[in-house]
Amino acid sequence: MKPSDLPALAIFARVVEQGGFTAASKRLAISKSAVSKAVAALEDRLGVRLFNRTTRRLSLTEAGEAFYAGCLRMLAEAAAAEQAVTYLAEAPRGLLRVNLPMSFGNLVVAPHLATFLQQWPELSIDATFEDRRVDLITEGYDLAVRIGVLDDSSLIARRLCAVERVLCAAPGYLERTGTPQAPEALAGHDCLLYAYQASGDVWHFRRESTHRSVRVRGRLRLNSGDALVSAGVAGLGLLYIPTFIVASDLRSGRLVRVLPDWTDAFATAAYAVYPAARNLSPKVRAFIDHLVAITAGDRLTAEP
Repeated sequence: MKPSDLPALAIFARVVEQGGFTAASKRLAISKSAVSKAVAALEDRLGVRLFNRTTRRLSLTEAGEAFYAGCLRMLAEAAAAEQAVTYLAEAPRGLLRVNLPMSFGNLVVAPHLATFLQQWPELSIDATFEDRRVDLITEGYDLAVRIGVLDDSSLIARRLCAVERVLCAAPGYLERTGTPQAPEALAGHDCLLYAYQASGDVWHFRRESTHRSVRVRGRLRLNSGDALVSAGVAGLGLLYIPTFIVASDLRSGRLVRVLPDWTDAFATAAYAVYPAARNLSPKVRAFIDHLVAITAGDRLTAEP
């Protein structure tokens, strides 16, 4: 049977329950002829008679009995499916699959997951932390957080906060190599490179209306912001990295600002992205609202 047959199945079942076409038409609030046509179409499609008809009595044939039992199961499953969808649409419930950038997820989102789950006790979260760009549709994610320029796509994006990078290094590294005094001087330094950086090995800086772009080099390229910070603290080179990742290291003195008068020329933002849908599910809406709350005021760009 096809999904389009469900209305006819419901009409057939109602005829059986009400004991006739007239009573079924009244219960369904449709004409008796519409009921008769629906049942006749079913019989034509199946190639069997479902009812024995006389002027006084209507009864099921053997085929009708078997078909009625199957109808009840199908209608019950359809009702259960509708009820399940309605249940999930009423409030944040079920399983929410989320993809988060590694450092942003660990440092910004993870500390607040307990509060979110306490607020919505019927909701579960399956979160992955990785910097790879996932395909939300094919990989089955409800939502992802992405940092940087967004690709044109069918995804809906909600801006969360600005994300700016800061140039810094360990005091020991600067003691050995000297502190750069201008962006151009970075070309002569060991720089720690991020594998997924959209601009590649070119770092962009701004001071008032002046822009500088410098192609940098380094012996270490990593695909993890946290690993880059560890390398920077160990004195392996200069870091150009979002402030939210290095805030605690700058506060402690393990890292220090370099070229503090120059800022990120291409500061970007973090976005919550999700597949386009006419009706956004309560669980996705609730998590986006949670992300907006914990990143309110562009706090991730603030100096530590």
